[in-house]
Amino acid sequence: MSEIRPRRSVLAMPGSNARALEKARSLPADVVLIDLEDGTAPAAKAAARAGVAAAVAARGFGAREVVVRINPPETEDGEADLAALAPAGPDAVLVPKVRSSDALIAVGSRLRRLGAPPATRVWAMIETPMAVVNAAEIASAARDVDARLSALVVGPNDLLKAGRIPPPGRAALVPWLMQVLAAARAYEIEAIDGVYTNFKDEAGFAAECRQGREFGFDGKMLIHPSQIGPANAAFGPGEDEVAEARAIATAFDAPETRELGVIAVAGRMVERLHVEAARRTLAMAEAIERLGG
Repeated sequence: MSEIRPRRSVLAMPGSNARALEKARSLPADVVLIDLEDGTAPAAKAAARAGVAAAVAARGFGAREVVVRINPPETEDGEADLAALAPAGPDAVLVPKVRSSDALIAVGSRLRRLGAPPATRVWAMIETPMAVVNAAEIASAARDVDARLSALVVGPNDLLKAGRIPPPGRAALVPWLMQVLAAARAYEIEAIDGVYTNFKDEAGFAAECRQGREFGFDGKMLIHPSQIGPANAAFGPGEDEVAEARAIATAFDAPETRELGVIAVAGRMVERLHVEAARRTLAMAEAIERLGG
């Protein structure tokens, strides 16, 4: 089993807001997503780029994963972002407006030539109808070592606009979301659900988190610190889920059942194929505990 890393809460913040970046060092988000693209005004991009590169290089975010969304890599700002971030070594670079795997391979190759650490990964924004149509082809970049692809992130607001879908539009997007999720799972990478913009609507946000977890997403992109707690609760395994996983793993580890394909656990039949899922749940719970819960 590959390393398990929680990505329940992916908190986005503008790269131009130094105070927000400082605050993020103490917030319980699994991932700090620093935005140099839409969240940073054109006039502030150069200063933000320098400040973000310095903040990433300083390694002051503790166990939180640090991801930076760059400008489109084919633009002057995007190229400058890569040049500044590569030596700083963020955990990942999030590429916006991806339409094909070629763009990701080009970004990964550029990071290598710029001296980025091998551990720096690439995430891809799926925010256009073409990206949804090409989701499997985009996710296939994970098989190319140069691409460094490890996650797909849904951009629902852009999809609603491009699809001419009136808000709230979540129901209409479900087939698109599941296509992205299937592509991510086919190539064994992460899938992050998109933002819920009305951060004051606590009930609506909680419901969308529950739905995202039921769909199979690994976490959710957030726009406000108040959304961290509900996202962490929704996308992390609950106590009952952990207890059930431990019971399944323990039962199949017993000497008398190690060779069996199906056994009874807590009054129901469980197949050996469920053991891998149970072990992943336990590993996730342990990883979350190491982060502080």
